[in-house]
Amino acid sequence: GAGSGSGVGSVYRHRWKSVLPYTVGFEMTTTRVELPTLIEGEAVGELSGTGRWRFFRGDATVVTYEWIVRTTKPWMNALAPVARPFFEWNHDVVMRRGGEGLARHLAARLLARN
Repeated sequence: GAGSGSGVGSVYRHRWKSVLPYTVGFEMTTTRVELPTLIEGEAVGELSGTGRWRFFRGDATVVTYEWIVRTTKPWMNALAPVARPFFEWNHDVVMRRGGEGLARHLAARLLARN
């Protein structure tokens, strides 16, 4: 959806393919925008929770992403106690690839990743 002029209320549908053989789908609704330093949204679907992007400028632009979500897929929740290391590894790979893709899209150099 379009949302307000600031972007609040905008809805984005995502389907993430992972390294492991599964996908995760969710909708992200922008709930807060404080340009140029903060964008926040709520996820619903197979992931549920909050995402927060913070932007800092200095010699370089630093972007941090706080992703506080839980899974809603019953099979994933059932396996989490034993499969957590694999899920965490998979998440790190997906996030690293996302950062690298964003840097390419912006024609920027990715200086660090966590």
